Amino acid sequence: MGMRLGINLGYWGAGMDADNLAVAQEADRLGYDVCWAAEAYGSDAATVLTWVAAHTENIDVASGIFQIPARAPAMTAMTAATLDSLSGGRFRLGLGVSGPQVSEGWYGVKFDKPLARTREYVEIVRRAMSRQRLTYEGAHWTLPLPGGPGKPIKLTVHPEREEIPLYIAAIGPKNLQQTGEIADGVLLVFFSPEHAEETTLKHLRAGREAAGRTMEGFDVCPTVPMAVGDDVEALAGLFRPYTALYVGGMGSRKQNFYNQLAQRMGYAKEAAEIQDKYLAGDKEGAAAAVPFELIDSTTLIGPVERVAERMRAYADAGVTTLSLAPAGLSLDERLTSLRAGAEALERAGLAA
Repeated sequence: MGMRLGINLGYWGAGMDADNLAVAQEADRLGYDVCWAAEAYGSDAATVLTWVAAHTENIDVASGIFQIPARAPAMTAMTAATLDSLSGGRFRLGLGVSGPQVSEGWYGVKFDKPLARTREYVEIVRRAMSRQRLTYEGAHWTLPLPGGPGKPIKLTVHPEREEIPLYIAAIGPKNLQQTGEIADGVLLVFFSPEHAEETTLKHLRAGREAAGRTMEGFDVCPTVPMAVGDDVEALAGLFRPYTALYVGGMGSRKQNFYNQLAQRMGYAKEAAEIQDKYLAGDKEGAAAAVPFELIDSTTLIGPVERVAERMRAYADAGVTTLSLAPAGLSLDERLTSLRAGAEALERAGLAA
């Protein structure tokens, strides 16, 4: 049994542009399989991935994620086809609905019926990338618009491959099930091997079965924060603000997917306390309320031997690509973690 490694660059900018490129290039040299770039309301992923693809040779470049409210589906198909062509067949398309604050506040797109919108969006993107003449009749998109001058047209760019791998970022049970049904892979966060079956895999499997498929060939790809060193408690502290931000402050009190995930993992009381403190402005208190066990089960922390042991747990839980998010303010710290990740995979006996 093998498991591939990825690197998640997160967001571009904040003075880390050259560092991020160096991280991607080192991951390419070390044999990492894929490099993900994110977007929210700062850097866009498409431009970053073009830059990375131009300065690497073998590693795949992937959107983690393109936000669905940011682009018309046909535009996403154009971008995916162009990136795949320019990179020599190294592009993977990751999609997600974002959240209500960004969707409505930044893009002016109502955050409603996210599952139905995602399904239609994926159908249109796949149809456009297949170079069929584009027609579609759905609840959210109709192409061409009726009664006007629009006509069915097809993509003029030829992607390097007939089918570009399509991933969806999913957290909730219904989204996970639909992702298993309509996508080639899933992008996950706060993934715990100990809770994987109940929180994640059973829902993905149900979706695959609904589509008449198995999990064979489906890429289960969590992003996992990582820090290497001997003091495990101190390393966990590096991720307290990050965990508190997502569990406590990402989204509204009623609509926080990460808080709900923490509850499903058995941390209902702690999740409520983290959210109460974070939304009251006590970010330090929220971080202090994050249990060590929650951090330890959703990150890779400790010496290389401990990281290797945890990597085996991820592989045993069904992970096929483990994307690392190395901690560290300096480039040297991030590169050290990157190399330690490759070493840990070897020690775990999981390298392809």
